[in-house]
Amino acid sequence: MATDIQVTIDSTDPHTQADWWAEALGWQVEPQDEAFIRRMVDAGHATEADTTTHRGALVWALGAAITSPDPGRPRVLFQRVPEPRTGKNRLHLDVHVGAERREAEVSRLVELGATELWRSAQGPLEWVTLADPEGNEFCVA
Repeated sequence: MATDIQVTIDSTDPHTQADWWAEALGWQVEPQDEAFIRRMVDAGHATEADTTTHRGALVWALGAAITSPDPGRPRVLFQRVPEPRTGKNRLHLDVHVGAERREAEVSRLVELGATELWRSAQGPLEWVTLADPEGNEFCVA
């Protein structure tokens, strides 16, 4: 029996982070059902404070998710937290593009708002460590 996983990333602005990572990875922001959200608020199961407006649509304030166009990859959820990231990540994403595409991908991600932190190598493996707009570290290899 296979175990399904979801990767959850704490974020002070989950909807903007989901937009950024969807663009960075070529994934899609998972749509939220505005009519369902409105019904939950109208029925008293949620409050207006549980919602926000993002890009003109009513969404849950707590988070936003992205999904890969390729089946079988885990969903990534950006979950709202009140505080910004402090300290080093204990978990990070590795974006594998191959040596021939690495420099172009790093440049593209920096243009999208990532910050290059450092470059590393171990034997034949090379990678670039970047930070997303909220400071979460990830590697491009």
